[in-house]
Amino acid sequence: MSVRLFPDDVLFFQRLLKSDGLYTGKLDGIWGAFTEKAANEFEAQADLLKTEIMEFDFRTERNIGTLALSAQKESRIFMKKIVAKGIKAKIISGSRTYADQNRLFRQGRGDNPGPIVTNAQGGRSNHNFGIAWDIGIFTETGGYITGGAAYDRAAEAGMGETIEWGGDWASFVDKPHYQLKLGVSLALIREKFETGEGFTLVA
Repeated sequence: MSVRLFPDDVLFFQRLLKSDGLYTGKLDGIWGAFTEKAANEFEAQADLLKTEIMEFDFRTERNIGTLALSAQKESRIFMKKIVAKGIKAKIISGSRTYADQNRLFRQGRGDNPGPIVTNAQGGRSNHNFGIAWDIGIFTETGGYITGGAAYDRAAEAGMGETIEWGGDWASFVDKPHYQLKLGVSLALIREKFETGEGFTLVA
């Protein structure tokens, strides 16, 4: 049996698998034979990308593994570039279910502790569609760098034609954030994801 990603939200995983062209069953939220077959193929293709491009630390691998296959490929290429420049980075966030996104959105609001880290509720972030990842950059001794020029250097080293960087945004600048460049609205991305349609990169 395959390792179950998103065990608390099988429907989310089915949508991800269907958007990658792997799941052919109904979007019913039930883990059956079609979901199992698609999950196994997803893992096999993910392992192939790891072999072909580069394997990284455990945390990075865990988060890359939650992404759509096209984003897995682009994030691995991105990480390979920045590691080659001596930047000590990890991917610290990958895909989030809508419920995960809502929990993160509540952080720092109302009686919920912590800083506000997102303005997006569930279904309103590209992290919810398997196409976005966040990096963290660390010091030689393992300390976490929260911002600054290190993130600019990472973008300069790793950016490609198929990636968008949150550091280029006019509002809510998000330098750790990267996502696939799809050239369509968030609403259309959400519609395609929820119906299991694939995404086409814009280069």
